[in-house]
Amino acid sequence: MKDNIYITKAGSLKRMDNNLIFDSDTKTSLPIENIKAIFIFSEVNFNKRALEFLTKHKIIMHFFNYYGYYIGSYYPRDYIGSGEVLLKQAESYLNYEHRLDIAKKFVLAATLNSLKNLKYYQKSDRKLDIYIKAIENLKDTIKFQPNIEKLMNTEGKIRELYYKSFNNIIKHADFYFEKRSKKPPKDPINVLISFTNSMVYVYVLSAIYHSQLDARIGFLHSTNSRKFSLNLDIAEIFKPIIGDRTIFKAINKNMLDKSYFQFDQDQCFLNEKGREKMLLLLEDKLKNTTQTENKNTSYEYLLKEECYKLQKHLLGKEEYKPFVSRW
Repeated sequence: MKDNIYITKAGSLKRMDNNLIFDSDTKTSLPIENIKAIFIFSEVNFNKRALEFLTKHKIIMHFFNYYGYYIGSYYPRDYIGSGEVLLKQAESYLNYEHRLDIAKKFVLAATLNSLKNLKYYQKSDRKLDIYIKAIENLKDTIKFQPNIEKLMNTEGKIRELYYKSFNNIIKHADFYFEKRSKKPPKDPINVLISFTNSMVYVYVLSAIYHSQLDARIGFLHSTNSRKFSLNLDIAEIFKPIIGDRTIFKAINKNMLDKSYFQFDQDQCFLNEKGREKMLLLLEDKLKNTTQTENKNTSYEYLLKEECYKLQKHLLGKEEYKPFVSRW
């Protein structure tokens, strides 16, 4: 099985024969046939020869800034692109009724997966009834939203309620969630939400690259000057069950404390130890399996499957039913 490679130390990436070599304090051989995607969180030098090698083997590379947030990707040329799929994807975006229908599916699935989290923790007497009822009431209005703007407004209200529930789920003295703050994150919970969201965005982007879909054409998130938008759409489904569940596990099982964070005036971010810990936990989550109909499936495979399901829908072969967790 191919692996994601996470580079958190400064160094250089070079081609040597049929391998990549990461040269830092020591030289590490990265057999090309075992690499799925490369995630770079530090200062890394590489040359045209290395990029050509990555392109030949269809390996996408994602870059993150000093604070650990996604800034862009090296996206090799499409290799399984389909003119038919591209046309159908564009047609569905330009047909507002079709676009709105797909966008509603994303928001509904994201809401149902958020509710799964709340109902799971409700069993532990976390006093989540008020949030569950309020979100369920808003969920029932999703299908009636007349346009994308009002749909996203509803989605925003649902997410605000969902975040307010976090202090009832998280049980750790070092972590208190006052309100959502992004640029910059003000506290460890906001840092973890932003970091895991970014990672889910790029995990989905990698999955889209290996499908026939075009990442530039989204439905919930408008296609505009932003390079990619479809990954933001599909990520909405998986942020609660990959990102948020990883956060809850890390905190409630005492895998994190304040020593994993750095505080700088009015902002907070993961230090190197914190990033490495969260990357290990997220990678573990991707490899974990969950029950789907009659089989156990890894979350990593679910991302790929979501792309294929949407692709079939656009081609008129099968109604798109986004993934909703069973627990």
